[in-house]
Amino acid sequence: MGRFRDPNANGGMTSPRLRGLGAGSAFRDKAAMTPAAPDTLSLDDAHRSNRAVTRLSIGVAVVLIALKAFALGASGSVSILASLADSALDLVASLGIFFAVRWAAAPPDDEHRYGHGKGEALAALVQAGLIFASAVFIGWEAIQRIFDPRPVTAGAWSVGVVLISIALTAWLVWMQGRALKRSGSMAVEADRAHYAADLAANVVVLIGVVSGAFLSAPGLDAAAGLVVSVWLFWGASGMLRGAADHLLDKAVPDSDRIAITTAVLADPRISGVHQLRTRMSGSVMMIQMHVDMDPGLTLEAAHTILVEAEDRLLAVWPLADILIHPDPRGLAQPHGGVFAEEPGVG
Repeated sequence: MGRFRDPNANGGMTSPRLRGLGAGSAFRDKAAMTPAAPDTLSLDDAHRSNRAVTRLSIGVAVVLIALKAFALGASGSVSILASLADSALDLVASLGIFFAVRWAAAPPDDEHRYGHGKGEALAALVQAGLIFASAVFIGWEAIQRIFDPRPVTAGAWSVGVVLISIALTAWLVWMQGRALKRSGSMAVEADRAHYAADLAANVVVLIGVVSGAFLSAPGLDAAAGLVVSVWLFWGASGMLRGAADHLLDKAVPDSDRIAITTAVLADPRISGVHQLRTRMSGSVMMIQMHVDMDPGLTLEAAHTILVEAEDRLLAVWPLADILIHPDPRGLAQPHGGVFAEEPGVG
C-alpha cells in the first residue's frame, strides 16, 4: 500500500530490531542516527517558502548588479569585474531557480505520476553550468590582468560596494538557510551554495580592491579575481555532483535507510524488511519496501499494521511518498521486474 500525506503531529519511535540493509551493516543507536524532522509539516508550506526565497534572491541579485556596475565603472578593478560577472550569472541562475521551484511544486498529473520534483535537479544542473562558464571567464580575465596589471581607482567607492555586497549576500544566505530547513529543496540548496560561495568570494574581492587601490599592488587585485574563479569552479563541481545524484536516483544516506528500517520494525508484528528502495524527488523522499508479516493475518489487520508503519515514517519524514508491500513470513518469493532481488536483501 502507498500513501503521501502531511501529518499534523510529530511522533517518536521505539527501539526495534534492525533488518533489511544487507549482511554486515553497522547499526547505530536510533537517537544518534534519526534526522530531525523538517520545520514544516505541509508540502504547500514548503513550496510557499521556496517561492518566497527565490523572489528574494532575484531582488538581491538585481541590487548587487547595479552596485557592482557602478563600482566597475568608477574603479576598473578586475576583482569588481569578476564579482559583477558572477552577480549577472547569479541573476540568470536565480531566475531559473525561480521558475524551477514553481514547476517542481506542480502536483502529479497523468504524465508525471511522481510529481515534478526532478525539475529542481535540472535547475541545479543548469546553474552549475552557468557557474562553470563564469569561472572560466573570470579566470581568463584575471590571468590577462596579472600579465598586464592596471591601476584600481575610486578605491573607497569600490570598498563600500563590496561591503554592501557582503552584507546583502550574508543576509540572503541566512534567509535561504531558513527556507531550506522548512523544505529541503535541492534547488534552494544549490542557490544557497552558490551565494555562500559568493560570500567568501566577495571577501577575496575586498582584499583585491584594497590591495589595488591603497597598497599600489594591482597584481594582487588580479590574483584575487583568479582565486574567485577557482572558488566558483569548485562550488560548481559540488553542485553538479549533487544534481547528477538526484537525477540518477541515488539512494538516501545509510543513516536514513537505517532509521527507516528502525521505524518500520518498531512493531513486532513486522518481522523483516527487504527490497528497501529510496530516492529523492525535489523535497519529497520516495520510500518503497517489502515487509514480512504473519501469513494468518486478515487483509484488514495487515492494512492497519502498514498504516501504523507509514505513520511512524511520516512522523520523521513528513514530506515522503511511501509504498509498502506485505509478504507472508516464510513464504515470500522473489518478485519480478528488471531489478528483482532475493528476499532479505535491502
